[in-house]
Amino acid sequence: MSHSDRPISPFDPLILIYSAGLTGAILGGYKFYQNRIRRFPTTKELPTKFLRKRYLFGKVTSVGDGDNFHFYHLPGGPLAGWGWLRKEPEINKFRQLKNQTIHVRLCGVDAPERSHFGKPAQPFSDESLDWLRKYILGKKVFVKPLHMDQYNRVVSKARILKPFWLKDISEEMLRNGIAMIYESKQGGEFDGKLEKYKKVEAAAKKKKLGMWGTSTDPKFMTPRQYKNTYK
Repeated sequence: MSHSDRPISPFDPLILIYSAGLTGAILGGYKFYQNRIRRFPTTKELPTKFLRKRYLFGKVTSVGDGDNFHFYHLPGGPLAGWGWLRKEPEINKFRQLKNQTIHVRLCGVDAPERSHFGKPAQPFSDESLDWLRKYILGKKVFVKPLHMDQYNRVVSKARILKPFWLKDISEEMLRNGIAMIYESKQGGEFDGKLEKYKKVEAAAKKKKLGMWGTSTDPKFMTPRQYKNTYK
């Protein structure tokens, strides 16, 4: 029997090497898919292991309040075909995007409350919402999930690419007097930026920017005071 006609043992070193390589490639590919390419349609599908550790890339499809928005996850971005091979979602398509977006609550800030369930709106609530819509609606953002709140939203740090730099959206809201630092003792998330946020808010307050222009009104309430008053 020639060398080439010998039966091949499953324990042959070459077979073992090839099997190990193939198994490693399959497992590596699966891990890459799970961590980089898999799309998470809603908050429920988002793995808890991503909290505080990973940024997700996607598009803001709607902004319904001054401190939160809906985010369509676009894993892999343009390299994965989004925008040229795979269609990106349009904005404000609520029916088409039902159960397809992640509800994001911006960390570290509170915007003036809009009218809800017969409760009056806070002064500057419309201006706050308009500012956020102009700043992020339809734009691509990076979202770092921090924790899930009681409303099934993902409290997150969110950053947007502006000329030459990624901007922290919460910080920019504070800088422009569009929101104030989150006051509640429970659920506050700052991702290590509380002191920075305090300095930025103090500067906006001193310049009376945005909502701080009405802070001398005797009826002025912070968002937290408003929520406590209209429970």
